[in-house]
Amino acid sequence: MNKFLTLAIFVLFLTSCKNELTFKEEHFEKKSSLPCEENCPEVTLTVPVAENVPIVADSINKKVFSVVREIIYFGEKPYPSSDYQGLLNSFIASYDEMKTKNPKEIFGWEGKIEGKVVYESDSILNIKIKHYTFTGGAHGYSGIRSLLFDPKTGKNIPNEFLFRDLNQFKAFAEGKFRTKYKIPAEENINATGLMFENDVFELPLSIFFTDKGLLLYYNTYEAASYADGPKELVLTYAELKPYLLVK
Repeated sequence: MNKFLTLAIFVLFLTSCKNELTFKEEHFEKKSSLPCEENCPEVTLTVPVAENVPIVADSINKKVFSVVREIIYFGEKPYPSSDYQGLLNSFIASYDEMKTKNPKEIFGWEGKIEGKVVYESDSILNIKIKHYTFTGGAHGYSGIRSLLFDPKTGKNIPNEFLFRDLNQFKAFAEGKFRTKYKIPAEENINATGLMFENDVFELPLSIFFTDKGLLLYYNTYEAASYADGPKELVLTYAELKPYLLVK
């Protein structure tokens, strides 16, 4: 009897493991085949790929791919590629075309994307996409993106769905932001040289869940100039109790 009970528990354990959402890391890279002596064009990509729970994993993986697709491209719109290697191949193909048309020009193209799961709870799954691309000019463009998901469904959670009242939270965050960056309450939010559109404080596109609290991360140009760099603000979960719906 005990043998059958042990076997049943073991089978139940294996079944539960199979039904648990997990991630594996996948790496892709592509280099130009054209002759090159220095600053040789290369693009690399590392992403977390969800698996084991098909419907949930498929939803997460599609969203991650769509965001990467918005980053790795050259021209007026993203490439029509349907997989990661295709995106990298198209990026290098764009370089090859430019170099072939302008053989005397120096093009030090580069692309690097690193994605990883940075936070997991019963209600939130947070994936961070760190990226850098350079296709000529004075400097490249770097930034980070935060993707938030419901781990039970795999559906993307828009930032506004994180809070009980978005306007109340924004007012609270603005007060904290002004305090950190020493912007007097009675003055314009851009009084010290920031670049909020229409002189109005806004929440960033990237909001991260961390062990210390909620990180509001403003990428370069989102709230300040390239020279001033990104801006960030961490709010503890204790002070967020009146505003935050999930954790």
